[in-house]
Amino acid sequence: MRRIRIAERPDWRAGAERHGFRFHTIDGAPYWDERAYYAFALEQVERDLEAPTLELHEMAMDLVGEIVASDFLMHRLAIPERFRDWIARSWRDGSPHVYGRMDLAYDGRAPAKLYELNYDTPTALYEAAFFQWLWLEEQIERGALPRDADQFNLIQENIIETFATIAPRLPRPLYFSAVRDSEEDQGTIAYLADCAGQAGLATRRIAIEDIGLAIDGRYTDLDDVPIGALFKLYPIEFMFDDAFGQALPQSRLTLLEPPWKAVLSNKGILPLLWERHRGHPNLLPAFFDDRPDVPLPAGWVRKPLLSREGANIDVHAAAGEEWRSDGPYGDAPCIRQAFHSLPEFDGAYPLVGSWVIGDRASGIGMREDDSLITRDSARFMPHAII
Repeated sequence: MRRIRIAERPDWRAGAERHGFRFHTIDGAPYWDERAYYAFALEQVERDLEAPTLELHEMAMDLVGEIVASDFLMHRLAIPERFRDWIARSWRDGSPHVYGRMDLAYDGRAPAKLYELNYDTPTALYEAAFFQWLWLEEQIERGALPRDADQFNLIQENIIETFATIAPRLPRPLYFSAVRDSEEDQGTIAYLADCAGQAGLATRRIAIEDIGLAIDGRYTDLDDVPIGALFKLYPIEFMFDDAFGQALPQSRLTLLEPPWKAVLSNKGILPLLWERHRGHPNLLPAFFDDRPDVPLPAGWVRKPLLSREGANIDVHAAAGEEWRSDGPYGDAPCIRQAFHSLPEFDGAYPLVGSWVIGDRASGIGMREDDSLITRDSARFMPHAII
């Protein structure tokens, strides 16, 4: 694993605009960054990333049935009582799912370590599935990469295949929704809707703010047509807290991702995985932390159960260094996870986002930050198998 500097394609910004990648620059700072790429050996990808991703996914899936059958565990994950039966029912009914991303710390030598699962509303998808593949092809054509360079990237074809597989179980049309003013989220659902269309599904898009609620408890579009199936790029725990979301259990709505993903997108899954697979080479010791007001000893990281985009992370490194990030989750229940540093390459700290599509390990996307906490401002970097 190496970080290799490379010349940018002179026309990549125009290409990004042409392909609908309009969030390549955020608040004047680069989000897509192709001034360098991460190079892997094929063995590193297959042995250290692809195989552990599949194993970790299977371990997590094996836990879902146990969690949804236990009121104690659902309470441990801070899932509101009103929604527990609905979540459990979605698991028993085999409600279909499409995708998830797990975040891994990996330096090219030691086993990858699981930081967390992003299994409800994972982003950085379009850039991983499509735009970095386009980068690879064009850099090979320009002679900047070897002719036999490759990429761990079956994401798009597996998304299309997954939509085709689950299509018979979905009411038509399939609506795609996100916050109206989030350019990144709107770009992501536009990409996913295109993939669903390629799989033969009729699709529509609607802003999450425009979804209505009828007297009979069903959600509706702007024409008061009931929505039967909704792909929502909107956190399910936000819906739990909304007055509008109280109708979910009786709404007859098919959700993607399904309600049972609420137990996997919750960081409480990490101590449960550790309890059942203590010492696993790809897991970090993790425990529920019932006293977030108590300072951590060195060598631990405190994370709220439902924090996102690196918010409210409290790092106490083994050598005594400390880092903290702000955010809105300061009074939330937390877990404690053993400190394991991201590797450093040229002053940057890369995090591997490993994609699971359906139930298949399907590719990776690299994000790097200038600190050990990967925030929403982290840059996306392409990768190649050399």
